[in-house]
Amino acid sequence: MDISNRGVDNEAKLADRNYIRWDAEGVEKIAENEDEDIQAVADMINVIQKAQFNNHRHCFSGTHARTQGIIKGKLVVHHDLPKHLKQSMFDHGAECPVVCRYSSEPGDPGLDDRIPQPRGFAMKVFNVEGEFLPGGAGIPTQDIEFNSTPALDLADAKTTREIIDLRIKYGSNQPELYKHLEARPDTESQKFRDTVRNTHLESTRQYSQTAFRYGDYVAKYCLVPNSVTQKKLYEETVKPDADPSDILSRWLQSFHHDHDAEYLLQFQLLENLTDQPSNTLAKSGIRRNTPGRQSQRW
Repeated sequence: MDISNRGVDNEAKLADRNYIRWDAEGVEKIAENEDEDIQAVADMINVIQKAQFNNHRHCFSGTHARTQGIIKGKLVVHHDLPKHLKQSMFDHGAECPVVCRYSSEPGDPGLDDRIPQPRGFAMKVFNVEGEFLPGGAGIPTQDIEFNSTPALDLADAKTTREIIDLRIKYGSNQPELYKHLEARPDTESQKFRDTVRNTHLESTRQYSQTAFRYGDYVAKYCLVPNSVTQKKLYEETVKPDADPSDILSRWLQSFHHDHDAEYLLQFQLLENLTDQPSNTLAKSGIRRNTPGRQSQRW
């Protein structure tokens, strides 16, 4: 992954835009009972993990339990980034080794690849330099996580608590689950996950979904497949009646055996809290062709 500022025609104009600081008024709003909702979600995720442990005698994460593949690579940060992108671990040129994991979102490690679901991608970056939060001091790594849908159906802590509860109760009975989802005002958002495009993982665009502090600013980011082969393979989708249950893992293994993957890492900085909400995950805030969005490479 090559972090650069290539392809930007007017770098000076982009650098002088009015990006909102992370500590500005209105950037973060704490919802009523948020701490209680977060704790309830943590407890429910633990219930899911215990159920999977009892079935498999192995520990899995509460979501993204299915590992589709693990690869290694490098993250290249160029020294000539403009000032608004020279933030945090990207404030100087560097080459860092990375380990990456492709995954499927649900908490079932045996999920059939032929079932459309959001997919995940995560990077652990090593040899990171710069200022760390107190809990990370002395551990020079950085985790960067992605999801294949730009917006998340679990829009906030309250919604997450309600939906995870429904999935635990009715996850094995889709008609019953849908009956409860269709009684909600966000039913379309909640059911969208079952209709996502089911294609090659190495060809799937990935998103941060939520907004993160990015040095002095706030940003959402996405990971864009950039090689000719990756773009071509995106045209192929899973055939439920013909492909095996582990087709995505097979495709992924075949691709990485014969090809190198290349991704563009893109950041869009917060400029407008109305168009780019930072307190809900149900609206992506990622706008194509936005001048504040920078192309970068991995």
